[in-house]
Amino acid sequence: MPRVGNKDGRNFGYGRQLSHAGPQALHELFGAGRYATVKTHAERWQMFVQWCRSPAGPDINDARLIDRPLLDNYAQYLREQVGLGNLSIATAQNRLSTVNRTLEALRGDRRVRVSSPSQALDLYRNSVRQAALPGQQRNQVEGLVDALSQQRLDRVAARLARETGMRLRETILGDLPRLQREATKLGRINILDGTKGGRRGARVPRWVEPTPGVQDALRQAAAVSPKGSRNLLSPEQSYVQLLQQQIRPARALLRAHGLKGFHDLRAAYACERYQQLTGHAAPVNGGRCLDRTLDRSAREQISHELGHNRVCVVAAYIGSLGRQGAKV
Repeated sequence: MPRVGNKDGRNFGYGRQLSHAGPQALHELFGAGRYATVKTHAERWQMFVQWCRSPAGPDINDARLIDRPLLDNYAQYLREQVGLGNLSIATAQNRLSTVNRTLEALRGDRRVRVSSPSQALDLYRNSVRQAALPGQQRNQVEGLVDALSQQRLDRVAARLARETGMRLRETILGDLPRLQREATKLGRINILDGTKGGRRGARVPRWVEPTPGVQDALRQAAAVSPKGSRNLLSPEQSYVQLLQQQIRPARALLRAHGLKGFHDLRAAYACERYQQLTGHAAPVNGGRCLDRTLDRSAREQISHELGHNRVCVVAAYIGSLGRQGAKV
C-alpha cells in the first residue's frame, strides 16, 4: 500500500494516525504473501502506540517525533513490565524488535532504532526451562478458577488453557460449539481460531485429544460465553477490550496463586503430555528419558499440539535432557 502523502509529512506520508501509519508502511515493506509477518508486527506496533498515548508515554501521534531517547524510555517501560511479571523477556524483546522494523518501514532508513533489544532491556532470555513451573497441580488451577469466578472474571479460561495447551488468544477466540461438536463426533478437537501467525484453515490442523478434563473445560467456557457469541467475546466487544476488562485484572490473581502468567498453564500441559507420551517426568521436573528416539517423538508431538511445529521450542516448556530441572 503506497504512501498517502509526502514522505516528509506527518507520519512520513502514511496518514495522520500513528496506529494506522505503522501497518500501512509494513504492508508496503513486505508486500503480498507475508500476511502473518505483517499481522504480528502490526499487533505489537499497536502496543507501542498505546504506550505513546498513555500517561507514561510521550503523548505523540507522529512518527517523525520518535527519536532514540524516546525508544530508550519505551525500553525502560518494558523492563518495568517484565519486573512486574506482566511481560516475559521474549515478549519485551519482540516488541522492541517490531518498533525497529516498523520505524525502518516508515522512515525508509535505519537511523532511529534500538541497536540491541536485549542490551536495551538489560534482560536476556533463556530458551531452556530449568526450574519446575507452577500450574501442574490441578487443585492449584481449581483454586485459581474459583477465585476468578468470585471476581466475576469467568471468561478468563484458565482451565481451558491448562487442559488443552492453548494460548490465551486461542482460548478467548476458540469456536466453542465447533470444539464441543468435534470432541463428541470426532474424538479430537482442532485448534484453529486465534492461532499465531494467521494459520487459520484446514490445511494446518492442530489436533488435541478431548480428555474428560478438556470436555469439562469446554463446557465451562460455553456456559460463560455471552449470549449470541460462539466464543468468549461478547458480540459488541473486541479482543483488546476483553484483555483490558477481564485479562488485565486477572493477572494479579494468577500471581496470587503462584503463576507468573497464563503461559505457565500452557507449559504445565506440555509437561503432563511429556510424561504421558514417554512414561517419564519432564526434565524440568527431574525426569530423564534415556530413549532418545522416544524423547524426540514426544517433543515432536507436543510441538504440534502447542502449534509451534519446531521441536527446539519445546525445551522452553519442559526442559532439556542436558539440564536436569528441580524436582517438584
